[in-house]
Amino acid sequence: MTRKLAPFAALALFCLGSAAAAEEILPQTAPVVLNADDTQGETVCELVFMGGVELEPGENEIGGISSLSWHEGDLVGVLDDGRWIRLTPDEINGRLVDLIALEGGTLHGTDGKKLRKKRDADAEALTRAADGSWLVAFEQDHRIWRYAALDGPAARTELPIADLTFGAKDNAGLEALALSPDGLIACGEWVGSDIPNCMSEQGGGLVSFEVDPPAPLQERGGVPTDADCASDGTCYLLFRSYSRELGNAAAIVAIAPDNTSNTLATMLPPTTLDNFEGLAVRENAGRTYLYIASDNNFSGDQRTLIMKFEVASARKDVPLDAPPVTATPDAQYETVSVVLETEMGDITVALETERAPITAANFLRYVDEDRFDGTVFYRAMSLDREPRPNGLLQGGTQFDPDRILDGIEHEPTNVTGLSHTNGALSMAMGEPGTANGDFSIMLQDQIGLDAQPDSDDPVWKNGYAVFGYVTDGMDVVAAIHARPTDPDKGEGWMKGQMLADPVTIIDVRRAEEATE
Repeated sequence: MTRKLAPFAALALFCLGSAAAAEEILPQTAPVVLNADDTQGETVCELVFMGGVELEPGENEIGGISSLSWHEGDLVGVLDDGRWIRLTPDEINGRLVDLIALEGGTLHGTDGKKLRKKRDADAEALTRAADGSWLVAFEQDHRIWRYAALDGPAARTELPIADLTFGAKDNAGLEALALSPDGLIACGEWVGSDIPNCMSEQGGGLVSFEVDPPAPLQERGGVPTDADCASDGTCYLLFRSYSRELGNAAAIVAIAPDNTSNTLATMLPPTTLDNFEGLAVRENAGRTYLYIASDNNFSGDQRTLIMKFEVASARKDVPLDAPPVTATPDAQYETVSVVLETEMGDITVALETERAPITAANFLRYVDEDRFDGTVFYRAMSLDREPRPNGLLQGGTQFDPDRILDGIEHEPTNVTGLSHTNGALSMAMGEPGTANGDFSIMLQDQIGLDAQPDSDDPVWKNGYAVFGYVTDGMDVVAAIHARPTDPDKGEGWMKGQMLADPVTIIDVRRAEEATE
């Protein structure tokens, strides 16, 4: 029985057989978790879960996704009934929460006619070639065709890598096709035979090699089902298996440019699973993301899942150094050091009592009266740009009436001479004069938060008030900032920036007290 889904979002599907034949339907999505038995779980081995959705088939029976590719902000895929599909993800703070657009159509043959017979239309692998065309691999009638556009006619190819399927069974052909910096890489739907299951173009020739599934999938008959490559030459290969007794399982293996492999994750129950057949790589701002999709086989007993993961080991973060902020060539300004003891480590800050006397004195009053003790860091905002990590970490009293004091006079940065550089402490506020007991710490320079006196916008005209800088513990700041956020928490433009598990600020005290 097909499970009915709540109406989380309406998507438009346009069948591109012709403009006149375009038909709009409204399929629905529902969110999925990584593990229904542990809704707080966010990792599986080296992968960090970044959200997922289930896509209901709808009137046009969307399903059978057999391969994925990331292109210009969309997930492009082929279906094993001879159709193509384009999905536009909706993401909050990097987490996949919905699909906001969907279009697709039927693949055509070299004669320009739609593919209809199963033997001709069984598309199993997709990649974008160096010339911008699409390469689609089919099984049963094993071949690779080239499409200048997926809604246009096909062209035959004579790609040597297609020889991988010579002698292959009808229903066990080329399942993975991807483009690396060295050339194409392909894998077939078999393991442990006399013929290696993968082949790659290297140095103008072809190299055959075997990639074995991780041990748990070997026992379950695991085989390759899709692949995609990152710009550094690392290719990611998806394995899947199914048995009536044990159910579904999946694994993702990283293949280095020298064809050696490393298992990133093995997915077994109770992890959310189905018949995963599609994998796409997305690179953005120093991070590598993998999208995987399941093939529902057009059955009410299976689902179309689309899930997103980050490859933690592929992060290209820049270490955060505490800036030398209290000294200038001309002067040394008075500061007071304060230690923020958190459950993840200590952060030491220098409060600018001379250059920002009102704001620093306000913070010290909260410190001396223990108003910060037991509060939390609750917000981690990130920006999609280099270097990483970046953004800000926010914590404090969160308008707790038993903790907050009256708002204070605003000290803009064009008056204090301070700036929102890496490690800066800045007061949170709605408008000038409302800052009380919430503050932020900058990760990388965020000088756009400084006062901009020429701006017509009152918010940016006044900017935010910097009143100190981190002098030790930026590694702790970065570690807290890297914790998972909840896509459903927060309001307005802060939605998706709230930590799923806020980090407790145990004690805040003057540094001289910490050494007594």
